[in-house]
Amino acid sequence: MIRTPLRPLARILDARAKGENPDAIERENTRLRHEEMRDKARARAEGRLLVLGVMFFCAYAVIGARMGLMASSEPMEPRARASAAEIVMQRADIVDRKGRVLATNFETHSLYAQPPQMIEPKRVAKELVRIFPDLDEERLVKDFTGKRKFLWIKKKISPEQKQAVHDIGDPGLLFGPREMRLYPNGRLASHVLGGASFGKEGVDAAEVIGVAGVEKVFDDFLRDPAEGGMPLQLSLDLTVQAAAERVLYGGMKLMNAKGAASVLMDVHTGEVISVVSLPDFDPNDRPRPPTEGAPDDSPLFNRAVQGVYELGSTFKIFTAAQAMELGLVNPSTVINTKGPLRWGKHKIRDFHNYGPELSVTKIIVKSSNIGTARLAQMIGAKRQQDFLARLGLMEKAPLEIVEASGSTPLLPPSWSEISAMTISYGHGISVSPMHLAAAYAAIANGGTRVKPTLLKRDAPQYGERVMSAQVAAASREMLRKVVTEGTASFAEVPGYAVGGKTGSADKPKPRGGYYDDKVIATFASMFPAHDPKYVLVVTLDEPETFALGEVRRTAGWTAVPVAAEMTNRLAPLLGLRPQVEPGQLAGITLTSN
Repeated sequence: MIRTPLRPLARILDARAKGENPDAIERENTRLRHEEMRDKARARAEGRLLVLGVMFFCAYAVIGARMGLMASSEPMEPRARASAAEIVMQRADIVDRKGRVLATNFETHSLYAQPPQMIEPKRVAKELVRIFPDLDEERLVKDFTGKRKFLWIKKKISPEQKQAVHDIGDPGLLFGPREMRLYPNGRLASHVLGGASFGKEGVDAAEVIGVAGVEKVFDDFLRDPAEGGMPLQLSLDLTVQAAAERVLYGGMKLMNAKGAASVLMDVHTGEVISVVSLPDFDPNDRPRPPTEGAPDDSPLFNRAVQGVYELGSTFKIFTAAQAMELGLVNPSTVINTKGPLRWGKHKIRDFHNYGPELSVTKIIVKSSNIGTARLAQMIGAKRQQDFLARLGLMEKAPLEIVEASGSTPLLPPSWSEISAMTISYGHGISVSPMHLAAAYAAIANGGTRVKPTLLKRDAPQYGERVMSAQVAAASREMLRKVVTEGTASFAEVPGYAVGGKTGSADKPKPRGGYYDDKVIATFASMFPAHDPKYVLVVTLDEPETFALGEVRRTAGWTAVPVAAEMTNRLAPLLGLRPQVEPGQLAGITLTSN
């Protein structure tokens, strides 16, 4: 940088020559330099002010745009943080096959206390016990007057309870936001839904996690923000489920049964349209698991899935179907049924004397143990074992609820010939009603296995073929005759051709042996029998009714009438129209010209 000198030599010499004062030249140059410096400083300040103004303008523009965007957008559920861990509060809904809500979320509040902030701890404790009778006043006073600085009082409270607590007016009582799981239909489908509870908790938030049923199995899906809150759609039909529960409850009470279960399944897709286990519970107030007594004494016990029972004569159709599939017999083949059938020290008898011989069809219609055992001898233990395995009767029920892990069938330790004989008529093997429904579905749909599912399907889900279509059709015809001619005559529903098989098995004692006066009564059916769409299994635990002058416990007198009423109520709800055969008009004859 070249600066102009204040006292340039040329001008100084020239000024002295002219007799002028050289100092005037210095003062003039000083003035000019200061003006130049002032102009530069002003220009620099004006530039800075311009840049600052532009920055403020941009900042206010961004803030205004953001505020406008927030005002025009939908509100989003915030995520709260507690103990440095993220708590996802939102949980997706669960709906039935038609989109009707089975489980959803409800905003509520928790109640907690900060004792150091309390003014009248004893009065507060007294008022809280008045609002929440289950609280212990003495314990509250001890906590409020002790050294504790934080205390949970209630994890969830109703709006009315919140207002009542607010009216106490003590600054030591505080509320925290909560989102709880709500089951608007109460007890309906409780064993499927299971229930939910709180997981990670903070003052300002708490996550909801599944503890049983589909809530537990699909917990990750229901809590995954990436799913965008998409509901979990089940195969259940809310209307059908409600009707099934009501009818089965009435039947259980009418037949004086300890418990009951039913399964309604689509034979082509494996969809479980309805599954009921009684007694049940309210998932909004799920009871605690029992710590003593038999498991099935608890309402949490799912008899349709966890209840593995000897289901008696309902297994006979599997034996007949396998014998026909192997080409050993046909429906009209005559079998020796003279009894009792002896095998070593064991004797197999029939409920009634059906004569020395019966056809395969009559063995099923009359429910002959001896005839079925003869068929099992022809089949052999190994082939019987393989066939039942292909039907899914030797593994856990592949159902999307946690309780399905407890559905492992009880099999004989050694599958001997006598085991094969007793298993052929449903004794010596224990499975759940869900297993039985899936196996009957294979007969109903033409011979292919389907796996039960609680998820909605839009197309058939056929598995491996377990029998030919011809054998399945012959088996269905036998089951139809059980209703029209045999032990399930009470199952006939006008307009709906029902086919099925009864099963009455003595109930085992906890420590071995069987009760003389307690049975598990089951009726496995399909309708319409000529082209089955659905399988219905009804099981009653320890039923007993009085008819024709004596106590009746067999399935034909107990489970069958209940199943008939269920079919009569459910078939129209499923969209099945009754088929009524037109009768001849009285007094009118058809003549030709």
